[in-house]
Amino acid sequence: MTPPAKRSTAGPNRYPAIADYAMISDCHTAALISRTGCIDWCCFPRFDSGSYFGRLLDWEKGGHCSLGPVGGESADSRSYLDGSLVLETMFRSAVGEARLLDCFTIRRGGSTHPYHQLLRVVEGVRGRMDLELTVAPRFDYGGVSPWLRKHGSNVFTAIGGDDGLIISGDWEFDPLDHHGLTAHASIQASERVRLSLQFARPQDLDPAPPDPPGSEELDERLDYTIRWWKRWSSKGALNTPGGPAALRSAVVLKGLTNAPTGAIAAAPTTSLPEAVGGSRNWDYRFSWIRDSTFTVRALGELGFQDEADGFRRFVERSAAGTAGDLQIMYGVGGERRLTEIELDGLEGYRGSRPVRIGNAAAKQVQLDVYGELLELAWEWQNRGHSPDDDYWRFLVELVNAAAVRWRDPDRGLWEIRGAPRHFVHSKVSMWGALDRGIKLARECQRKAPERRWKKARDEIRQAVETRGYDKKRGVFVRAFGAKAVDAALLLLPLNGFVAYDDERMIRTTDAIRHDLEEGGLVKRYRRRDGLAGQEGTFLPCTFWLAECLAKQGRVTEAREVFDRGVATGNDLGLFAEEFDPAKGEMLGNFPQGLTHLSHIAAAVALAN
Repeated sequence: MTPPAKRSTAGPNRYPAIADYAMISDCHTAALISRTGCIDWCCFPRFDSGSYFGRLLDWEKGGHCSLGPVGGESADSRSYLDGSLVLETMFRSAVGEARLLDCFTIRRGGSTHPYHQLLRVVEGVRGRMDLELTVAPRFDYGGVSPWLRKHGSNVFTAIGGDDGLIISGDWEFDPLDHHGLTAHASIQASERVRLSLQFARPQDLDPAPPDPPGSEELDERLDYTIRWWKRWSSKGALNTPGGPAALRSAVVLKGLTNAPTGAIAAAPTTSLPEAVGGSRNWDYRFSWIRDSTFTVRALGELGFQDEADGFRRFVERSAAGTAGDLQIMYGVGGERRLTEIELDGLEGYRGSRPVRIGNAAAKQVQLDVYGELLELAWEWQNRGHSPDDDYWRFLVELVNAAAVRWRDPDRGLWEIRGAPRHFVHSKVSMWGALDRGIKLARECQRKAPERRWKKARDEIRQAVETRGYDKKRGVFVRAFGAKAVDAALLLLPLNGFVAYDDERMIRTTDAIRHDLEEGGLVKRYRRRDGLAGQEGTFLPCTFWLAECLAKQGRVTEAREVFDRGVATGNDLGLFAEEFDPAKGEMLGNFPQGLTHLSHIAAAVALAN
């Protein structure tokens, strides 16, 4: 059995385990909060903006906001309020008990006019508790120690570069080293103390900030935020024992959605390592077409439909409505230039360097995106939404491109940074683009070059079944001419290229288990990929295996694999990208959208 994710075990550099963290979000940005009540990661105003609190990537320089009992004790327990991303952390001592509620506040119309406010409310439950607070913002990934100015006993502003923060609440703040604040309070049952951290542009804070919200207004914002999340989550359902956990994953995915555009970030963090101390550290705060398409499909399985149309429109806009301008990923606002930069001078999580912002994979050729977009259009059609003329022209361009480009090598699902290859998963995805294009043309009675599309579709099948298939073993292989398998092959049945219970697929599934399982979890592949260092098991692959086994009717095996994957989550049901089974440690960016959506897909497969 896979050991559960470790709780807080700060290493020599004092960094908590990744599993120690919780995420809060307002569908614009996110923050990570440790078990001790410390905000160690928060970017304003978007997921991919510079950090305001970034101790996650440099303990000394990054900045943080800690709030908890005097002495810095860990929480007795923590949980999300039902159906929400409002975090409740319980602190208990011999003489008292208090709860800390953390959230980004949400308002009516907040998709376009958000508060941009992180709210922390401590409420006395029993007896008395002495609390201490530190607010130490450091802008631009720790590069800027802000200018702090006092505007009243309970109001300060922090300014530096193009970043600004309004710090207010019920606390009596004292300066801390010219660039931070500290405060103390003693709280009894039914009493509250509040802290508001609100983003603002420096020009709006000079010479003075707008009046901050008072205590009553802050309480109303908290209540509205709780109601908003519960109303959203109530739209979904999965009536099985695993249903609540699947809905928790859905809430996480909603939290990774950028409300103004419909884009879905892969994760809220950058540079959490695939191996501690290694260099495989990437920025995942962007929207991948593939991952996002999988996300809307998973949310749709639970009854959340609006996100599908939002993302569909985002991709069409970002690609300028033409297949020739399509990228594999974009900024959450539709940005195309995601230049990868290494930030010198940052220690990195537990010494894992370099720290990167931006992602060079944005310019890679990954041909499976054509298939994913046509699959999204096909599912949209099946829900009663036929493409209009403009969308149809965009889809025709995509299918025409697939009919030509399927012969090209690419970097594949795994974004290989070595030489391009003819990856089987990419070829099958291109087959899916053509197949769905043909079916859409017929269903919608649209004109299309079906004869050319059919010819290309048939050529891809023949190529895959000859060059992408090992006749001796009777299994599909990772790339044309290769002998090895990879976990992307578990996705081949998704578009109908091969049935789940086809003997070739069953043998391929068994080969993946034999070749890629490690500690009961699944690795992506075992071949060299052009990068230095190692990585852990890739958690989405474990859930893909569970889904595949379930749809092959191998339910007992599927349940065992599924349970091993679930065991890697933390106490809040959050999953990372990777996991080290030997050490019981989460690895990679966190929480990882691809893992959460794969968890939902596997849970639905088991339910069915």
